[in-house]
Parts: sequence; C-alpha cells; structure tokens
Amino acid sequence: MMVRFVLAFVMMIGSVAAQTPETPAAIEADKPLPAIGPLLLEVEKNQDAAEKMQRDYTYHVHVEQQELDGKGGVKKTTVTDSESVTIDGVRVDRVVARDGKPLTPEEAKKESDKIDKDVAKDKERRAKAESSGKSTDAEGHDELTVSRILQLGTFSNPRRVMLNERSTIVADYAGDPNAKTKNRFETMFRDLVGTVWIDEQDRALVQVQGHFLNDFKIGGGLIADVKKDSSFSAKMTKVNGEVWLPEEFAGQGKIRVLLFAGFNGRLKLVTSDYRKFRASATIVGGGQVVGDDGKPVPEAAPDPEKQKP
Repeated sequence: MMVRFVLAFVMMIGSVAAQTPETPAAIEADKPLPAIGPLLLEVEKNQDAAEKMQRDYTYHVHVEQQELDGKGGVKKTTVTDSESVTIDGVRVDRVVARDGKPLTPEEAKKESDKIDKDVAKDKERRAKAESSGKSTDAEGHDELTVSRILQLGTFSNPRRVMLNERSTIVADYAGDPNAKTKNRFETMFRDLVGTVWIDEQDRALVQVQGHFLNDFKIGGGLIADVKKDSSFSAKMTKVNGEVWLPEEFAGQGKIRVLLFAGFNGRLKLVTSDYRKFRASATIVGGGQVVGDDGKPVPEAAPDPEKQKP
C-alpha cells in the first residue's frame, strides 16, 4: 500500500526491481496536472471503499523468500502457497502448501487452529481500540492517514505517463528528517524515499517503489525492524473492472512490522485467481467454501453458452 495502515505499509515495503517502462501521455500533454495533496486524499477515500470490496474476494497468494548469508549468497529458500480470505472482517492467509507440498491433515488442523486464534486476537484488539474511540484497521492496528504522511515528507516532480495504456500520475516522495512525529512508527516515513503511480481516472494507487535511508528499530525490533537501504516495489491490478487489488510485491533487505509483515533477504509475493464469495463465507480444509449456515456453498452451474464448441 497514502491511506489506511495497510496501504501505508504497501507504500513503504519493497524491492530493487527495475521500474515499469513509462511512455509519455502525448494525448494528455496539455491537460493540467492535478495537485498531489488533494489527489492523494482522493486515493485514500477510494482505498476505504476498495478495502470493503476486497472482503468479498478470495485469492491465491504465492510467496518465495530467500534468506541470504553474510556474503549475499542464498542460504535458504522457502516457498509458501496460501488462500487469502476474510473472516469476521479480518484478512487471513490460510497456508495450503509449503515448498510445493500440500499440508498434511495434521498440519492443516494446526493452521486452522492458528487462524482461529489470530482472528480472535485481532477482533479483541479492534474492539478494545474502538471502545476507546481510536480509529484502527480491521486487525485493530493504528492507522496512518494521508494527511499525516504529507506532514512527514513531500511529494514532488509530478508528471503524467501512460502505464498499461492508462493515464497515470507519477510523483516522487521524500521524507523530511526534521518532521515532528507522534510515534516511533512515523519515523519510518521520515527515512523513506520513493515513487508512487496513481491511476488518473480511478484515483487509485497502482504501483509504488521506494527504499529506506537509515535503519532503526521499535520495541527492540519486535514492533518494527528496518535495515538501511532496504527497498521495495508493489503493483496493483484492476479486478472485474471494479476494484484495484494487490498483484505483486517484491522486497530486498530487512523490513519487519508488527511481527507478521516483512522479510529478511529477498521476497517475492504474487497474488492471483481472484474470485468472489459471500462475505460471510469461510474456507475450510481442501479449499471447500462454507457459508454462514455451516453448509457448503454450491459452485455456480456452468454457463451452457460457454460449453458450446
């Protein structure tokens, strides 16, 4: 992910991958560029709606992580495949395979038990925050708004390009090392430099890249742990012509936030196979979808027209 914490995290995590080639948007050359501040606030507003729509989607998550040795060589490679689904408003990734091997029944049960515990903790954290009047994400973590990010740094060099045949506004971000922060987490944005790509028509974030200028830790590294020069990239894709959702994330270095989100070495995450399901449905063993009545959700009947040769 400028927006809520989730999108803010996307804005700050990533890779040294080469940038997507850009082509000047000649047709829009004479059109005035939108002001970056108000544009980002529109992106944040649209992201709120996108996050609600995302709850109706389940998708596959493929992660390849390489742990490096002291000389930069690959010491260990781990591959994980998961099914991402929303349970009680909380987004979870249910692991279905590791290193290409499906989980055993015992491993699958442990994974389900872990998810149940994680969802319960997130719901409890969220309820506690809401009871005190705090605004949080679905997991109960503090949110970082666009207005705060604009106070922690500046966006500059706005330009219009064509990206995937769509008019896109690009701007560079540089954190202000002298900006006053309200908490240690905000210092991450003071040390961040990067670039954002915003779809001009949909006012949606479609791509980001960046890296950190300094290393630091919060809570002894338990809350956040960032190594200098760690870098990242992330891309979004438009699904069903209605919402922009994650497509690919890559990172190099060491970035860890809130114990669960991060990497140490190289990481590539690809999401695919987006499909809609009932917001109250859950996915159980074997990928079976169960509705709020506890019964399997029947698959849609095949379209006769599509069955014709």
